[in-house]
Amino acid sequence: MTAWPATTEYAGSSAHLTELLAAIAAGQQDALAQLYHLTRTAVYGLSLSYLKNTHDAQDITQDVFVHVWDHAPQYRPTGSPMGWLLTVCRNLCLMRLRRTERHAVLSEAEWDAIPQQETGLTTEERTLLQHVLSRLGEEERRIVLLHAVTGLKHREIAALLELPLPTVLSKYHRAIRKMRADLEGDNAHDK
Repeated sequence: MTAWPATTEYAGSSAHLTELLAAIAAGQQDALAQLYHLTRTAVYGLSLSYLKNTHDAQDITQDVFVHVWDHAPQYRPTGSPMGWLLTVCRNLCLMRLRRTERHAVLSEAEWDAIPQQETGLTTEERTLLQHVLSRLGEEERRIVLLHAVTGLKHREIAALLELPLPTVLSKYHRAIRKMRADLEGDNAHDK
């Protein structure tokens, strides 16, 4: 079994993820396990943002890594490996949505079903985050989560969501302003 180097970045460096994809293409299952460990939270978060259902998001997360195993030889390291992985996730989510035509809001029970260790937040912080994110439009929420959770650059988010870069930037900054205003409003009520 190959020991893959640890990384301090959230989902691993692009070079490290590219190495893992090359190893997966060569049939190394331990590389797939390492890729899963490094990227599962980002993949799950993106699928949950599209599907609004924890069970469907878990299914799609697994489907993404099955797809990676099957199609790793076709990956070309000219772009971001994380971008490729999240594009696979996005496409699988969109196919699922077309099949089910569901665009529900994430329910309280489904939000609570997300394991606390996946977010690294306390219950109070999760509640506050859920409240602030619920006040954003769906696209704004997705852009903020992609940037915050996966660490994607705005240019990569624009490519992933097939939106112009200025649109992504304006929606991101507008969402941050809304979130800041909500948080400052909540703090004013606490005093």
